[in-house]
Amino acid sequence: MYDIIYIGGGLNYAGAIVASKQGLKVALVETSRGHLGGTCLHEGCIPSKMFLHHANTVRQSNESVFRGELVLDMPTLTAQKTELLASASKSIRAQCKDVELIEGKGKLIAPHKVEVEGKIYEGEYIVIGTGSTPFIPEGIVYDKKAIITSNELLYLQKLPQTIAIYGDGAIGLEMASFFASAGVEVTLISRHDRLLPHTHSSIQNAMTKELERQGIIYLKEHAISKAEPTEKGVHITFENGASSMYEQMLVATGRQPNTDVVATDQITVKRGIETDDFFQTTLEKHFAIGDCNGKLQLAHAARVQALNVTKQIMGKQPGKLNLDHVVRFIHTLPMSYATVGQNRQRLEEDGMEFKESSIMLSQFKPAAFHQAGNGVLIVYADMSGLILGAELFAPNAEELISSVAMALAGEMTVSMAQQTIMAHPTFSEALERVYSRL
Repeated sequence: MYDIIYIGGGLNYAGAIVASKQGLKVALVETSRGHLGGTCLHEGCIPSKMFLHHANTVRQSNESVFRGELVLDMPTLTAQKTELLASASKSIRAQCKDVELIEGKGKLIAPHKVEVEGKIYEGEYIVIGTGSTPFIPEGIVYDKKAIITSNELLYLQKLPQTIAIYGDGAIGLEMASFFASAGVEVTLISRHDRLLPHTHSSIQNAMTKELERQGIIYLKEHAISKAEPTEKGVHITFENGASSMYEQMLVATGRQPNTDVVATDQITVKRGIETDDFFQTTLEKHFAIGDCNGKLQLAHAARVQALNVTKQIMGKQPGKLNLDHVVRFIHTLPMSYATVGQNRQRLEEDGMEFKESSIMLSQFKPAAFHQAGNGVLIVYADMSGLILGAELFAPNAEELISSVAMALAGEMTVSMAQQTIMAHPTFSEALERVYSRL
């Protein structure tokens, strides 16, 4: 009998390590020991950002101050990625020295009972963190070669000359940026009528301009009815009757929560595994964290949920997490989009009175050599000056927004934020200017 059984070795491992260090008897169930760390480490956050980092060098080399041509060496890049991930996996296994690692696919077959490869394990508490998998729309023949998802993309040994990317969410936009920066002809295909429909219109326009500047062909309102590999490439047929041929196709139409771990009707499953605000399922002492609960598909959100649940189990009363304070971002080149807290759409939907301040990065000289002329920073506050959130489109926006995230956590007002003296010349001083206008 274990104190806690964690099912899924993604960011769940963070909770398992903390619990084991406190002397609890802990088991961590993972399909493959080599996949500890989950999608983020092996097929997502870490390797994708590594790919983007190196593609950015190729992109920058095309600026007028450089001579010659750089080419991304994919075999070397993927080899270095594999070496990096192997080192990270080794580190995680070392940290799990006091955790019993159980290899195999886990299923919760009854309260407190987990089946793995025919063997039953019992735990007083169960924490499910089985993540998510790519969603493949009907009509798309996914062969993992010509038609791929993010899982296969990060193992490519050769860049295609042309690629179609279906989906304009985080994965679609990031990988469109990667391929375009690496010199591939990219067509971004979307079912929607505009990019990032839930963001501020200024950022929608800025992102669209960036796609155009990078030479990315953007086909909006182009739902795909059929896509299949052929000897000549991938043949795509759109719902409007038109068709096109591409060397390769990336399906980036979102991810679906992995909920098949639940094999008991005492836990409710809808889009994801249903939980309350403290991530407890409809069965007491059984929790679901990360992508599988359908709340936020972000690695850092999964990690903080796993730690919050573990602290609850240990009786430390960590309190309710405010998921609005989780930073969300899309890492495109040369600028990223990042947001935290409330944005204009949500504030208007809630009927809340608010103030908004924005500034274009073109007003700041570093924007010229960062290719950030289309950048924009937007901050929201209530009528008393309390900071409510922000949306940024800027170089390294995912880093820049951390100061706003801290302001939210500290319940700071605009006047308090204005007391911070930002460094010059940086884009953080543009935030200082935004605060001064609220």
